[in-house]
Amino acid sequence: MTDSLFILLQYLAPQHLLSRLAGKLADCQWPAVKAPFIRWFIGRYKVDMSQAQEPDPSAYASFNAFFTRALRADARPIAGDDTSVVSPVDGIVSQLGPVREGLLLQAKGRRFSLQALLGGDADLAAEFDEGCFATIYLSPSHYHRIHMPLPGVLREMTYVPGKLFSVNQLTAQRVDSLFARNERLVCIFDTDCGPMALILVGAMIVGSVDTVWAGQVCPARHGLHKTDYRLQRPAVQIARGEEMGRFKLGSTVIAVFAENRVELNAALAAGSDINMGSMLGTAIARSAPHD
Repeated sequence: MTDSLFILLQYLAPQHLLSRLAGKLADCQWPAVKAPFIRWFIGRYKVDMSQAQEPDPSAYASFNAFFTRALRADARPIAGDDTSVVSPVDGIVSQLGPVREGLLLQAKGRRFSLQALLGGDADLAAEFDEGCFATIYLSPSHYHRIHMPLPGVLREMTYVPGKLFSVNQLTAQRVDSLFARNERLVCIFDTDCGPMALILVGAMIVGSVDTVWAGQVCPARHGLHKTDYRLQRPAVQIARGEEMGRFKLGSTVIAVFAENRVELNAALAAGSDINMGSMLGTAIARSAPHD
């Protein structure tokens, strides 16, 4: 299939219907369905089951249970100390760098609006003016739980409806504002490094997106919907490296930080492999206020 045909078919395909059907199949618990599917997937994507908390593929109740499997406690050590910002996921760095004039780099020659990515909230986008971001793509072979780069308290969560284009590198190079067009979940945390946004981007064939505090959030039956967690007691407080959500089939996470709060790891570039818990950046020390 040519690249142009692949992109065209994504525009023509019933994206949501196909993704929901894939989700139903992945939830099937019939051994005759789930067992060969899991075995095929392990062989096709060379999944290392020795890292899994449960290494026996037959022990999983469904393909989704296998796909979102937990890893051994020692499989992903959390790098550095409390000043270290760690990767929220296993994946491939799609892009990373500064937020310039309210725009993030999607691919060479393509930028997209941070305000649009965050669901159109101009005041929220202003909190990240001239900050920095990292976009990490999760292929089917990666571990698909999402963890906290920094300790934080959940401020708000916004479900943003949208398309379900593939989020691989080819589509990122060809489809304008890809991540601001797809269905997504915007999670805003207050941290010692200022506000932090974790955007969980849906994609073609992604069955659902879950969080540890709300369960399954995507897909949703309503339109754009914001939930304020500031008055919730107890507060949703999650430690650095602790799980905050998961994808049922692969997608992308975008982490955004405020200006002069995080310095990204200079060793990373577009195309870099990264593991959850590896060094994504370092918190920038804040000078003490003057008397």
